[in-house]
Amino acid sequence: MTTRAVARRERESISVHETTDRAMLRAFLETDRLFAAYALCDLDDREFLRTRWGVATSGGRPVAVVLQYAGYSPQPIFVMGENAGIEGILASVIKPRTAYLAARLENLPAVAARYRVDAGPEMVRMWTDRAHFRPFPAEVERLLPVEIGELNRLYQLGFASWLPASAIADGLYYGIRVGGRLVSAAGTHVISASARLAVVGNVMTHTDHRGRGYATAVTSAVTSELLRFCDQVVLNVRADNPPALAAYRRLGYQTHVTFEERLIHRSESAWSGWAGPIRRLFAARKES
Repeated sequence: MTTRAVARRERESISVHETTDRAMLRAFLETDRLFAAYALCDLDDREFLRTRWGVATSGGRPVAVVLQYAGYSPQPIFVMGENAGIEGILASVIKPRTAYLAARLENLPAVAARYRVDAGPEMVRMWTDRAHFRPFPAEVERLLPVEIGELNRLYQLGFASWLPASAIADGLYYGIRVGGRLVSAAGTHVISASARLAVVGNVMTHTDHRGRGYATAVTSAVTSELLRFCDQVVLNVRADNPPALAAYRRLGYQTHVTFEERLIHRSESAWSGWAGPIRRLFAARKES
């Protein structure tokens, strides 16, 4: 049997559908909780209403999951599991025109069956826990929601969108000031009390104040606070950023896995490209 025939048989044995079964999703995602950290946190009540989930099953057993998170453009997509299942979900359940993908390298062919995949950086998922964490003592301060304007002015240097005050109220942010001005900050992307898991992010230091350990200090403060009630804390860093990798390793972060973050665009069939002109042609004939 050829490879193509085997792949076809695998797809035919898989059933795909949308789901809101959080218990089933949690059990599947927990098989690799560090890679699936964002998705696990999104199962909490506050985030779950912003999500859509597709699942692929074989013999009644889940073999793949695709998560689509609403509210951003392009919308984030997370995929995990067997390629035949991922391809099936993207074919008929979760079908955004454009999305920002997080996936393991081995799952990109399943995505590419339905999407044009842009080039993108290799990412490193790092993690730590109370046993491995090594704090970096420094003078930092907890940021408050009323300081969101200062935080966004700092982030305007390198981020594409502004954060709402709720990002601080619902999350956890620390900063460093020099001469009364906020020059470095770090915070959280998402926190799950039920999963006892959190994701650190939005780490930024003003260009005039880099190389002084500020980013390490604010990341340390956020991580230390999170580990009071979380079992693990994770973060992402580009594989081509050795200084950041070294800084996080000094804090006790370890590499879990490398993965891909890519912008993807829904591929149109040959028919879809002709459909518009053909409809206009028939409409013109009808009018005449």
